Parts: sequence; C-alpha cells; structure tokens
Amino acid sequence: MTETKLTRQTYQRLQEELQDLTTRGRIEIAAAIEAARALGDLKENGDYHAAKDTQGKMEARIRQIQALLSSAEIVEEEEQSETVTTGSIVHLRYDGDDELEQYLIGSIEEKRPGVSVISPASPLGQAILGKTEGQVVEYESPGGVLRVEIVKVG
Repeated sequence: MTETKLTRQTYQRLQEELQDLTTRGRIEIAAAIEAARALGDLKENGDYHAAKDTQGKMEARIRQIQALLSSAEIVEEEEQSETVTTGSIVHLRYDGDDELEQYLIGSIEEKRPGVSVISPASPLGQAILGKTEGQVVEYESPGGVLRVEIVKVG
C-alpha cells in the first residue's frame, strides 16, 4: 500500500471521524436496525433494509479511514513556494484556453471548498510535481497529450 500524505489537520479530522463512527455511529445504526426488526417481516421491511444499507456504507467508510490512517504520512503545510509539492494549490491554464483552473495536489481527504483535487499519482499530478510557476508541461491524458502552464503556486 502506498503512503497517503495528509496534513496534521486532516489526519486529526479523520481520527475524530473514525472515533465518532465506531462509537456513536455504530450505536445509532444498531438501534435503527433493532427498531426496524420490531416492525415484523424482514423480507418486506423497507426500514430494515435501509438501516442495513446504511450500516454497510458506514462500515466501508470505517475501513477506508483505518486504511488511510495506517498508511498516512503527516506532512507539514509549507510556506508559500513557487514549486509544486503535495499540498500545493496550483492555478493552471490549459493550452488554447484562457480560463485558469485551480487544483489542490493531494489526497481527496484534503479537499477544500471551491478547489478540485488532483492526486499526485495522476498523470497531471506527476507532470507538475516539482515544477515551478511559469513552466509549461505536457502529460498524457486519455484524450491525448495535453499542455498546461503553471500560472501560480500557492
């Protein structure tokens, strides 16, 4: 399994979410399942099936967080730099497009409002990591080779 780089803040938030899901979350879903069972026939009991579905999704999220935390590397948020690193917010302009697009380089768990996330392992992420403002890079996308200018980092 590869390491996932997380800021200390995100790591802490995930630990708190895991604690909440494994305590309060499990207690509430167990109560919902028990209440639905009391309604009778389980084959045609929509409340029971909905509660079991919710339980499955919650347990999947618990496993996902546990895996993330077990392979996490905590990275310090760096001061503003002109070099693209994990945790950077970059402003890119695609060749032939006048609009800037803003991305966070990192894990989807680091998401922030209004900013799309690019994995450092993705073709675009790999192409821009270590590059600096003003550089133009090319990368292979499913639709062919794309050129992108790094307008701003930070």
